[in-house]
Amino acid sequence: MFRFGKGKRRSKVGKLIDKHGYTQEEFVSASGISRNTISRVCSDPKYVPSAGVLKKIMKAIRSIDAGAKSDDYFDI
Repeated sequence: MFRFGKGKRRSKVGKLIDKHGYTQEEFVSASGISRNTISRVCSDPKYVPSAGVLKKIMKAIRSIDAGAKSDDYFDI
């Protein structure tokens, strides 16, 4: 039986959206970033996005967690 989100390698961002019940597609819509980039952000814990992409991601994350900081999710 398939269980959504189980057994996948997830980054801190991926774990956040899973915890709050969002899908990657919803995060794509909220952030305005491509599906491929969001997929990488959610699955690769070592990925560090460019400054512009990071700003869009953090805006979407703050809609979920108002007190979030980029250091909480990325090793910058």
